[in-house]
Amino acid sequence: METNSNTVIKVEGINKSFGDNHVLRDFSTQLLKGENLVVLGKSGSGKSVLIKCIIGLLKPESGTVDVLGKNVPELEQEELDQLRVKVGFLFQSNALYDSMSIRQNLEFPLRRHRKNMKQEVVNQLVMEVLGQVGLEDTADKMPSELSGGMKKRIALARTLILKPEIILYDEPTTGLDPITGRGISSLMLSVQKKYNSSSLIISHDLACVQMTANRIVMLIDGGCYTTGTWKELQSSEDEKVKQFFE
Repeated sequence: METNSNTVIKVEGINKSFGDNHVLRDFSTQLLKGENLVVLGKSGSGKSVLIKCIIGLLKPESGTVDVLGKNVPELEQEELDQLRVKVGFLFQSNALYDSMSIRQNLEFPLRRHRKNMKQEVVNQLVMEVLGQVGLEDTADKMPSELSGGMKKRIALARTLILKPEIILYDEPTTGLDPITGRGISSLMLSVQKKYNSSSLIISHDLACVQMTANRIVMLIDGGCYTTGTWKELQSSEDEKVKQFFE
């Protein structure tokens, strides 16, 4: 695979198995700067395994995972931690701390990675990202007081607070009603526009895919089956592709 000068993630020929279950088979793709790339596949097709390989939570048996010029499987823990500061990860479960207020949840990554930051700057960043997701009035609430869609927005705000170069979205609209899901998809587009962020989106929600994708990679039988825009794939006569759009 040729590497574009704007490539921020390059996955090449990775294989990942769990016992006899070969989840990823010689999978290759790349994410370009400023692009929203959706990896589309059925449940259990290996999408979440792929994203965990990219962030270094899993190590593939073979192949390379290059993120911002670093080969992730070869990194020591300290190097991996430094890289992860530049890569925001929106968990499917949101992963908010129930015992912390919204403000404390948002401050947490700053306390961990920006230890010398003054409190007034921390406060400013918290309100800035809350404004970005339209929830300025929730700072002193607890996660239990928020709806599912609001929790998702707060999780995105926490991802944005370190101003990452890349955002990984793991099923960002799962469990949300269609209207709330569209709101999250719209917010993802506004984040891309404001920050010129590069995003890899794992999804099987076609409404989210259609709204957010600049380009789509179809993960079928463990590999990159094909790639294209929504319009290109929707009009495909390939039966394996058509099944996603019927």
